[in-house]
Amino acid sequence: MRIWNGPVLGVVALAAAAMPSLLATVPAQAQAQATGPAVAAHSAERTSRRDVYVPRVLSPRAGTVWRVGERVEVTWDVSDPPAQITNRTGSIALRAGGVTLLDRVLASDFDILLGRMEVTVPDVPPGDDYRVVLSGDSGNWSEPFTITSDGRAAPPPGAPATRRR
Repeated sequence: MRIWNGPVLGVVALAAAAMPSLLATVPAQAQAQATGPAVAAHSAERTSRRDVYVPRVLSPRAGTVWRVGERVEVTWDVSDPPAQITNRTGSIALRAGGVTLLDRVLASDFDILLGRMEVTVPDVPPGDDYRVVLSGDSGNWSEPFTITSDGRAAPPPGAPATRRR
């Protein structure tokens, strides 16, 4: 194998020798020049069999109000899944203020093709900038919705959230 064939191809050849999984991110033409057509064809075939599934979250929607402690349903569109889904194991987490709350996983280890999951609203401060994040192959967010702790409306946008007991 010739290692140096220009700056990019030399690096590709070294990476291919050290870590074959990196080939999935290198264009097929560069792979063929650096490592030979057989390796490039194998990598292209392996990559083409993967389909990332990105189902749209249907609920909760904007205007939805969840109350802490109640059971609610999260739904997503499963009407057109690809033939080969890379990861069918789903999880649902809560997101607030632009941050996914990894300690607020609402459900996990379910088949992403179910299209619905019942969850319990966690004890979080009231607010109107919550979203659910549906993960499997990729993460999809719901529209922003409100969580309250006592049935009353959430504070107006920008107001500090306080925990009510």
